[in-house]
Amino acid sequence: MENPGAPTALVAAVQEAIPNAAVLAHITTLFKVLGDKTRARILYALYESELSVSGLVAVLDMSQSSVSHQLQTLKQAGLVKNRRAGKMIYYSLADHHVISIFSQVIQHVNEK
Repeated sequence: MENPGAPTALVAAVQEAIPNAAVLAHITTLFKVLGDKTRARILYALYESELSVSGLVAVLDMSQSSVSHQLQTLKQAGLVKNRRAGKMIYYSLADHHVISIFSQVIQHVNEK
């Protein structure tokens, strides 16, 4: 459907720029994962420091099973990673993209 106020070339360029359905599905899934308060608390804690499950339990005052369940969701979404050190497993934000996204969200919220 053509908009009489928008030039045809502009409409075509914008349509071309919109990601395909698979990319949009991934984006919306990511926002759904980020939209949970418990997962946001975990991400914020991991933004501050790499932590073990027991460290997250202590920081967030949550049960180990709740923390582990949320970490699984965050890991499946590619937002956190883990590393093993002996018997301990430590979690951190997955990469610089996640750190950047979370940093920008914090800045945006703090501006208001």
